Amino acid sequence: MKEVRKLAEQTLIYGLGTIIPRFLHYAVMTPFYTRIFIDTSDYGIITELYAWMVLLLVILTYGMETGFFRFSQREEEAEKVYSTSLISLFATSILFLVLVNIFIKPVSAFMNYENNHDYIRMFAGIVAIDAFTAIPFARLRRENKAGMFSAIKLINVFITIGLVIFLLKIAPEIWEKSTGWFRSAYDPDYKVGYVFVANLISSGATLLMVLPQMIKTKIVFDKLLWKRMIAYSFPLLLAGLSGTINDALDKVILRRMIGEEEGLAVVGQYGAGYKIGVLMALFIQMFRFAAEPFFFERAKYSDAKEMYASVMKYFVIIMLVVYLVINLYISGIQYIVAFNYREAITVVPIISMGYLMYGIYVNHSIWYKINNMTIYAVYITCLGAVITILINVLLIPSYGYIASAWAHVASYAAMIFLSFIFAAKHYRVDYDVAKFIAYFTLAIVMVMFGRYFKYPSLISELLINTALIMIFIGYAQYKDKIITVFLKIKEK
Repeated sequence: MKEVRKLAEQTLIYGLGTIIPRFLHYAVMTPFYTRIFIDTSDYGIITELYAWMVLLLVILTYGMETGFFRFSQREEEAEKVYSTSLISLFATSILFLVLVNIFIKPVSAFMNYENNHDYIRMFAGIVAIDAFTAIPFARLRRENKAGMFSAIKLINVFITIGLVIFLLKIAPEIWEKSTGWFRSAYDPDYKVGYVFVANLISSGATLLMVLPQMIKTKIVFDKLLWKRMIAYSFPLLLAGLSGTINDALDKVILRRMIGEEEGLAVVGQYGAGYKIGVLMALFIQMFRFAAEPFFFERAKYSDAKEMYASVMKYFVIIMLVVYLVINLYISGIQYIVAFNYREAITVVPIISMGYLMYGIYVNHSIWYKINNMTIYAVYITCLGAVITILINVLLIPSYGYIASAWAHVASYAAMIFLSFIFAAKHYRVDYDVAKFIAYFTLAIVMVMFGRYFKYPSLISELLINTALIMIFIGYAQYKDKIITVFLKIKEK
């Protein structure tokens, strides 16, 4: 259990750089955006373009993060692997930025933003910078510099929040009273555009913060090493792209299936409800940042499989507690979004369950990463992508964004199932699946109770639902000593 606690500690440290910044973003910016953008179609633009951003980041990093971890396991090779990866991402990021600006008209038309070339240019700049800085952040993770990793991420979010609040709230008030240069420099109608301005500046600041690390690096590009890394990472690109389709394509499809203006409004509303459900993804991301280098490092030990099984068990328990907190306290959490967006909170239990399943898949997928079988990631995620596309295309006309939400659950469930089938043949780990089912059943029953039970008051709802969470934790302590393991409580 010592190793499990070590991973938990690293996960908590990485939380400073992932959960806290993103939670700040959700806790501050989601309420702010949904109240500033009264027209849900404005928020729909932000939701859709950031969905495109997720897709493009997968393409422009092309699995190099995981490739970096895989090929830098030998300390004497680490610097060369880092330099080669950095040069590769720099070249492709610059190429992307140049091509988007050269072909700005057809690119904008393809994305249905013919009248907003400026949005697309800024969007491309953000994507290019974020893709390039992926490797410096991966190096910080590899070297267990979680403190520096977290500090940079926090500063990035503080810059974004500060600029957005200034540009959308404070600047309009200054503009109204101004008679000088500020009145001609600032456009109060450019609201959505200022969101991208703020994000571009914060991404540029992040690049400056990781620049000292890059300057110290001895520039070496090993062509043979690069080819090996690409051969390893390219299947991860295909898998990542398919996986990102599961995560982001629903926003793009919704707009096109429903119609342009109405579609953007629906995407905006769905995006607000999705933001609450995606709180689960923050915890998954925090875990992934700590777990990936941990899993690779543990692979060389004889008890690696037993360790992976233990990590999965405690991961499932803790994530189900997070699931319960999000969904049993939804009466309060719903106030994150403005009133005219709250209809979409019906998707929260579905989206959060989908991301929980995604977390299980991330946890389980280590089998093909440590065994150089990344081609299996393509098979698995392609199945998920096909299911996502089919459900969205076939069911959105009848069920709207509820179909998009359920597509996440169906897709990730299918991916888990297929991953277990392949792993049984190539790298079998004996997970206690029956126990997982028991925990899932208990949590789902509790959420359904919380959803349909008629509470006499808000206080009674809070007390009863808190008691349900305590019962779940008590059950986990009885069955698997969850409190004992993580808090090091000595049993009498």
